[in-house]
This record gives sequence, C-alpha cells and structure tokens, in this order.
Amino acid sequence: MDFTITEEQELLLESLREIMARDCTEDYMKYCNANKQYPTRFEKALADNGFNLLGIPEEYGGTPVDTTTTMLVAEEITKNGGPHFTFGQALSIADMLKFGSESQKKDTMDAIKAGRIAFVLGFTEPQAGSDSSSIQTTFRRKDGKVFINGHKTFMSNAARAPYMLCLARNADESDDVNKRHAFSMWWIPMNAPGVKIERIDKIGWHMLDTCEVYLENVELEEKDLVGVEGDGFMQAMINFEVERLYIAASLLGMAECAFEDAAKYANQRVQFGKPIGSRQLIQEKITYMKIKIENMRNMVYKCAWEIDHHQPVQISSALAKLYCAQSANEVIDDAMQIMGGIGYTTDCRISRLWVDARVHRIGGGTDEIMIHIAGRAILKQYQ
Repeated sequence: MDFTITEEQELLLESLREIMARDCTEDYMKYCNANKQYPTRFEKALADNGFNLLGIPEEYGGTPVDTTTTMLVAEEITKNGGPHFTFGQALSIADMLKFGSESQKKDTMDAIKAGRIAFVLGFTEPQAGSDSSSIQTTFRRKDGKVFINGHKTFMSNAARAPYMLCLARNADESDDVNKRHAFSMWWIPMNAPGVKIERIDKIGWHMLDTCEVYLENVELEEKDLVGVEGDGFMQAMINFEVERLYIAASLLGMAECAFEDAAKYANQRVQFGKPIGSRQLIQEKITYMKIKIENMRNMVYKCAWEIDHHQPVQISSALAKLYCAQSANEVIDDAMQIMGGIGYTTDCRISRLWVDARVHRIGGGTDEIMIHIAGRAILKQYQ
C-alpha cells in the first residue's frame, strides 16, 4: 500500500488551507461556537470552491474522487480547527441518489449545489439508538394518503434542513420488532403540517443544531416513498461503513489539531526556568500522543485504500471508528493537560475539541456496537 499523497491531492488540500485561512479563522470559529451559529460563511466558501460536490457522481453535476481523497479533505478540515459537519454531504446523500425518485434527487442536488444541507436523516428515536430495529415511527395508508406518526431524536441539522429522510415502520407490522422488511423510507418536508421541531441543548457541538422532531399525522403522497417499500432498513445501511470511516478521519484531524497546539505550547511555556517540553512527563505525553496519531492515520488510510480497491471493510471500518474515537479523545485530553489552565478556557480551541470529540464515541455507532460488529466478524473468520 502506498499512502503517498498525489500532486492532485496536495493541490486540493492546499486550496482548502487557503479557504480556511480566509473563511474559517479561529476567531470565526469562536464566534460561531459562542453564539451557537452554524458556520455558514465557511460552508458557502466550500461550496463556492466545489468541495461540496466532491465524491458525487458526475451525472449529478459532481466531481468523482476516490474515498482516500474524501478522507484527506475531512482530515484536513478538522486538522485546521474546522468543524467536521461542514463536509461529507456526498456520503449522507448516497441513499437519495441511489434510491430517490427524479424529483427527490433534484431537491437534494439543488440544495447541495447551493451549498445548503439537503435533508436530515430521521433514524434515531428515544427507544431506538443502537437498536434500529426498535424504531416505532409508523406509516399508515388512509383515503389514498400516507400518514406518518412518531418521534425522532438527536437529529443534527433538523432546524435547517428542508426535508427529512424518515425511516418508518408499516403500522400493520408494528407489533413484531423483528420484521425489518416492514421498514420503508419516506421523504418528509420539514415545514409540513404535523412536524414539530424542538432543539436539544448539548455540552458540545454548539455550532450545529440537534433536535427532537415530533411527527403527528404528517400527510404524504405515495410519490414520497424513497426506494422500495419494505427495503428501508437495508437501504439505510448501504453507506454506514464509509460514514464510520469519515468520522474516524475527522477524529484523526481533531487529534492532530490538538497535538500540534500542545506541542508548540510545550516549547513556549516556561515553568521553573525551563520550557515544560524539557520535562520527561510532558515528553512522555507527547510521544504517546504521536504514536496514537500515527496508528489512527494508518488505520484510516488503510481502510480508505481497501474501499478504493473494492475490498470488504466491515471489520476495518469498525476498528478504525472504535480506535480513532477512543484515541482522539485521549490525545485531546492529554493536550488539554499540557496546556493547563489556558486549555480549559474558551479562548483555547482545545476546549472546543475536547467537548466536541466526545460524542463520536456515541454517534455513528457506539464503541460497544463497533466492538460487537468487529468481534463477531473476526470470530467468523476462525470458525
């Protein structure tokens, strides 16, 4: 495996750095974080320069790139202190481009090309987090219409999105939680009567809204079905492995960002007449932080290479997500320890990384679920 960055990839990353130096400054990030505002200026800059179209098929007006390039961009954004959620729409819209109707695809791509969020994923519910088969939101047909009822939670971007890609269970099949064929996907306008949105306060991710969404007799047409009725659960799963890798790549960048800030500070901060970086306890932290980052990078790049070479990544994507989620949090925590008191203030971006990174051990598949997925698959290899 050769992980050497190509000339084209380096030019792309250099262009991204220039954009971030102008439109994603640390002062701007502090302002957005403090005021709970989405970084629309940075989002628009990415769109204006075509980054939101990376990885989208050419037939939809996108720029096809391999998975490795996508992960390099994700890493570079967070490495430079940017928020991971401003990039990666190509991954989230894969379901719609594969299974959506022409009208649904147009709604999606019109938003993407304009640099806006296209839709929110309506999967998680209060009683259905890791266990998606426990989803209780239902659809029922009556008088030629389809009515959706349920409660979705932890929905990122719900306050900004024009649509929800909603996973719902056929009401006539709702008594049997194991009937996964009863799930279907529906395209719900977020301004439809019966949709109620309530924001959730969080300890981190202040730039991104996260919401409860209540659906009460939301009226849809048959044309609002996405894909094949009864195949919603399997449709939802087609891109999970790449999305896990995207989270891992973003965590790698966050760890690199915190590490570089801490290493520079260790050379500058003088205590007892010497830079704290001359002390062995600080050097030990720096050394093990670097080891973890190297391991994270190798796992992310290897998994991306496997995807690009059409190899199965059920195990490697789960391992990358698990290891990067845990190790990034450890690296960022050690960085805060090196920074000391200043690291705990909102003037220091390590404090933002510290609270924002923690959720990645939960979202996108918990640590425990990643262990279950990888462990089960590993054992099957030795039967």
